[in-house]
Amino acid sequence: MLISRRELLKRTALGTASLALTPSFNHLMAAPAKDPSAGLHRFVFIRKSNGNLPTQFGLPSFSAEELKKHKEKESFEVDLAKHELPDWLKGLDDHKENMTILHGISMSVSGGGHHSYSGCMGAYKAGRDILSNIKWATVDFELAKLFPSPFGHVEMSLAVPHGRDHRTGIVSGYSAPAAKQRNYCYADPMTAYQDLFKWSSRALSEAASDRALLDHLHDKESRQLKGLDGDERLKISDQVDSLQSIRDRSAKVESLGTKIKQHLPNIDPVHADGGADATLPQKQAAFTDVIVGALASGLTNVVTYTIDDLGTDITSLPENEQKTSIHQIGHGGQISGAAKMRDAIKTHQMKQVRTLVTKLKSIPEGNGSIFDNTTIIYMPETGAGHHGPDTEAPMVLITGKNSKLDLAGRYVRLPFHGTEGHKTLSNWYTTLLNAYGNPIEHYGDLDLTMQRNRLKQTGAIDRFLI
Repeated sequence: MLISRRELLKRTALGTASLALTPSFNHLMAAPAKDPSAGLHRFVFIRKSNGNLPTQFGLPSFSAEELKKHKEKESFEVDLAKHELPDWLKGLDDHKENMTILHGISMSVSGGGHHSYSGCMGAYKAGRDILSNIKWATVDFELAKLFPSPFGHVEMSLAVPHGRDHRTGIVSGYSAPAAKQRNYCYADPMTAYQDLFKWSSRALSEAASDRALLDHLHDKESRQLKGLDGDERLKISDQVDSLQSIRDRSAKVESLGTKIKQHLPNIDPVHADGGADATLPQKQAAFTDVIVGALASGLTNVVTYTIDDLGTDITSLPENEQKTSIHQIGHGGQISGAAKMRDAIKTHQMKQVRTLVTKLKSIPEGNGSIFDNTTIIYMPETGAGHHGPDTEAPMVLITGKNSKLDLAGRYVRLPFHGTEGHKTLSNWYTTLLNAYGNPIEHYGDLDLTMQRNRLKQTGAIDRFLI
């Protein structure tokens, strides 16, 4: 016996009316995921608030000459294997051969202020969280097009709006599938788990009932097209296309059932009902496990994860003796020990990155591991600091051996903003897209300072391309 349409939508969130509320809305089912041998690659973007202070990215073992270049923002690079990492990065010592500390990329095309919103992923100034400021699809969505999967791009966020303790459920995100379109994201680990992995726990009879109802609705809407024209035909045609996409995605996810069960994350009950009692490290750890499960099971190949923002509660960090906020830390001089807390926040975040890398390295794929075909980018949302300069945006990259970027195992400082050879966030994203199959000449906005100085600023960073 068929269940009702209302019950189907409630149970699965697969109906056309619910698509606008799910992160999978814009990338339902473009094509089957590629075999690893065909060049499949995965990306995890980890966004953090408050900027990354350049001083905290210098290596304590720099020579006098290297330290001078670092302080004076001159271009140079060193082999990480021959150097000691900063304290907050030492949790990644075992992965130094895969690591890049990338210094000198500017975010003036997008950064500054409290939040960049969609701007830091799109290389344009969004300024405020309004649709008209979204100029084009963000880079994570563009990469997802190159490596299709059932859920396409997946976004998760620990961002907190003003006046709320935390967000739960499926909420407004920061990435964008197209101009003037906002993505939606998972705001808590349990919601992400329940939506992404629902097929692993659903009864076969239940799934069959859903398929039958989807088939019925698709056939019914298709019959309505006969004899229609104009706007009415377009409306019904769009509904038919949406239903077909849902059917396609459902079939693909069902086919991954065994693989999904194999990589099903174990989510602590503390995260139930939004996880109001879960500490920040617990939430971050749970999101990390969901990311690993989603990548390993083939549900997605691109994840964007806002690991904190200015409203994220950090009082549960043991180092936060003053119970101060990220916002207060960003203003630095208003509290003592601001730099120490910055290090503490990043240290906890690097624990999650280490877990992510370690688990991906443990999962076989082809002749190696899933990590071999993965790139992780830990990046600031707004540049060098909170209300600070966006002329620098230090990043940490962790790349597998099959990366199409030539920069692993190095500390790289590029020419400073406004000088010959400088590279912007737009150049960096153009490099990623070019490396993995999108031949775009230049992605993102142009930098005004580079324009005024009549310096070349378009295209990829050729030295990073293999």
